[in-house]
Amino acid sequence: MYHLKNDKLKISVQANGAELCEISSVKHNTQFMWDANPNVWGSFAPNLFPIIGGLKNNSYSYNGKLYTLPKHGLIRNSDAITLSQHTENSLTFAFNYNDALLKQYPFKFEFELCFTLTDNKIEVAHRIKNVDRKTLYFSVGGHPAFKCPVFEDEDYEDYSLEFETVENAVTHLLNPDTGLVSKNTKPLLQHSKTLPLTHSLFNDDALIFKDLHSKKISLNSKNRGTILTVDYPDFDYLGIWAKPNGNFVCIEPWLGIADAESTNQLLKEKEGIIQLEAGKTFAASYVIEIHNTLL
Repeated sequence: MYHLKNDKLKISVQANGAELCEISSVKHNTQFMWDANPNVWGSFAPNLFPIIGGLKNNSYSYNGKLYTLPKHGLIRNSDAITLSQHTENSLTFAFNYNDALLKQYPFKFEFELCFTLTDNKIEVAHRIKNVDRKTLYFSVGGHPAFKCPVFEDEDYEDYSLEFETVENAVTHLLNPDTGLVSKNTKPLLQHSKTLPLTHSLFNDDALIFKDLHSKKISLNSKNRGTILTVDYPDFDYLGIWAKPNGNFVCIEPWLGIADAESTNQLLKEKEGIIQLEAGKTFAASYVIEIHNTLL
């Protein structure tokens, strides 16, 4: 376990999978992250690379060969991602290709994940370098789970998500049998920027947004105002998810998406896939801000 602390916040990152597992107030010891209760959902904030969500039959095709990858990719639950630098206000982790990984994902890459604590904000920065001689195809994203409700005198229904701008948006529904994105959609935001939270909201799995105008989303309490804000300017997709019986909500910035039911399984044609030329580097960050009124 690795820690960073300033006069406002303490954060912790577990070695396994380099998951952010604690955000807490130094003054009040208020906890903002889900506790990864294994009886409900035993994760804190998985890091997603080189795919988001699941693949059809857990596999994809590249240059005529079929490869297998688990849901959300290679880093989640991996002990191969290691701390490469620890400064006063940052933790940097490295995850690079090896011969075993090439059998699952035939690309040579260097992946870097950096957590930086500044005042009341945590930046989560991803850096991917293509060290191969061919184009690298990948997706990348986050899956942080925030405690909801944060305070014992509140209920889940006291909370809502507030988008940066007024939205008219649908959620793209997952097939519950396959976990793949179906052709079906459901209206969710109709000229509104507020999404009330209820446990039943997630009866059909994650909410998946493809065309939001907002690049910020806040978790609000009707009793205490804004709890936190996630700022994700570099990400095109957004997932929102919780277990229907879980007192948490995941706000998930994505560059990529789970396979559609209609997929041809060709990696080069996968929706949301990023193409990175040989020798090039790609970077994308999101920021979690805990509001000062709680600190």
